[in-house]
Amino acid sequence: MSGVTESVDVAVPVRTAYNQWTQFEEFPRFMEGVQEVRQLSDTMTHWKTEIGGVKREFDARITEQMPDERVAWTTTEGTHQSGVVTFHRLDDTHSRVTAQMVFEPEGAMEKAGDRLGLVTHRVKGDLKRFKEFIEGRGQGHETGAWRGTV
Repeated sequence: MSGVTESVDVAVPVRTAYNQWTQFEEFPRFMEGVQEVRQLSDTMTHWKTEIGGVKREFDARITEQMPDERVAWTTTEGTHQSGVVTFHRLDDTHSRVTAQMVFEPEGAMEKAGDRLGLVTHRVKGDLKRFKEFIEGRGQGHETGAWRGTV
């Protein structure tokens, strides 16, 4: 197992950052390698990715969701991946988004990429693009929200 933890500070209230993060189908707009995410139910998502020429499809189950605090998930089949994204209020107009992931690299290429820190680099880049995406929309202008608890 390998893991990564990365954070980014965003110039939007924690509610805005959280609301946008719950819009999983928007992930391809700021996550490199994510081609599609479909929300199948309140707790199930289906992902299509292509990273380093490796295409994958998998389902992920949301295991915990607390508005303005956290979203946790785990894959339900295939490659094991799980994680949590937490949201921290810095002040009325700024928040910190922290992503923690645990994953099992498969094959020589993924294991080599993991040793070289490519996953850490990818997560850091995704968070930077999330920052640009949400700040570009402005406070209170997320593309949607799901405020339910899991």
